[in-house]
Amino acid sequence: MTPYDLVVRSRRTVTPEGERALAVAVRGERIAALHDHAEPLAAAEDVDLRDLVLLPGLVDSHVHVNEPGRTHWEGFACATRAAAAGGVTTIVDMPLNSLPPTVSTEALEIKLRAAEGQCHVDTAFWGGAIPGNLKELRPLHERGVRGFKCFLSPSGVEEFPPLSAGELRQAMTEVAGFGGLMVVHAEDPALLGEPDGPGYRAFLDSRPGAAERSAVEHVVRLAGETGCRVHILHVSSAECLDVLEAARAEGVPVSAETCPHYLTLTAEQVPEGETAYKCCPPIRSARNRDLLWDGLARGVLSCVVSDHSPSTADLKVPDFAAAWGGIASLQLGLAAVWTEAARRGHTPSDVARWMSAAPAELAGLSGKGAIAAGNDADLVAFDPDAETVVDAARLHHKNPVTPYHGRTLKGAVLTTWLRGRPVDGEPHGRFLLGAR
Repeated sequence: MTPYDLVVRSRRTVTPEGERALAVAVRGERIAALHDHAEPLAAAEDVDLRDLVLLPGLVDSHVHVNEPGRTHWEGFACATRAAAAGGVTTIVDMPLNSLPPTVSTEALEIKLRAAEGQCHVDTAFWGGAIPGNLKELRPLHERGVRGFKCFLSPSGVEEFPPLSAGELRQAMTEVAGFGGLMVVHAEDPALLGEPDGPGYRAFLDSRPGAAERSAVEHVVRLAGETGCRVHILHVSSAECLDVLEAARAEGVPVSAETCPHYLTLTAEQVPEGETAYKCCPPIRSARNRDLLWDGLARGVLSCVVSDHSPSTADLKVPDFAAAWGGIASLQLGLAAVWTEAARRGHTPSDVARWMSAAPAELAGLSGKGAIAAGNDADLVAFDPDAETVVDAARLHHKNPVTPYHGRTLKGAVLTTWLRGRPVDGEPHGRFLLGAR
């Protein structure tokens, strides 16, 4: 038999069946076979991780790259370097805050040209649903976007306005007609307000959990009526969990995600004036965080993805009322989640399910999300016991603004392989385009 190109051995290889002592054999860009850990194999390169964890490459289905148009916030080169450094081998780019937003095939082509030759990891794309672009949704789907992002409340950028209730119904009916997916920023604008002061408590009170719950109820109702598959983005409020659980029990095609910052940070911890913690919807109480972990463990929340939404430092001032709402964490998501997951008794297999398998399934990325024969050889060597103090200036993110600065996180990525090749200085990521 022809020798393998690469063999990676680990006594803690994370597969869909759990941790196993395996030798993962790679030929070309794919996993050719899984062998016993100690089995002698002919290979051009043989790496033995011993008791370090071998994870499937993570899939982050919620990343705002911002190129073209706001590349000074973030761009494909730096974002995908950060992704690889954090064990992420596939990202799905959001349709905003780039200029133009990805709301037409013409805008998608502009984005593809901007990203060409820059991506260190594989990259897929969401399209956008905004007022007036209903006729663009099917062409975008046929060009290969993975679904359609929409807002029910203001997005923060004027070129990506929210859908009204009637427009949402129309968009969901259209998307259901070709078997597509809607991914929804769910906050009810009628229940949102302006902060009555500059501090975090005033900001938090202006975006109550009830606004999320009301919006989720509305989306779930429309999903049941239209048959459109929907996914609720960045659930921050545990008030949504019973609505989601009941909808799933009734067969409504709805899923939901949460993010590392909602699972690791709490409102009580936000330092005075530290606007790096501002995001929409907001980080809530420690009790709420516990309930989100419970929802994740029960499968009510299926994915954990970054919602990486960076900006320049000048947009994060002067206070919580005025600062840009977005958290930069693409490089840190795995370590942040593992730090808290390990403390709560979860395993690397749990993390791989939340951060790799489920997002890959959501975005329809075949060949991604699991260490299995025939899949892309996207692999991550992970030391679960290493500890690192985060230095924002040393991250690959374009702007050194993150609430994790100075925090000690558990777990370190040692090597990331994309389709069998270590991610190094030369970008070799591909675009993942294709109708679902």
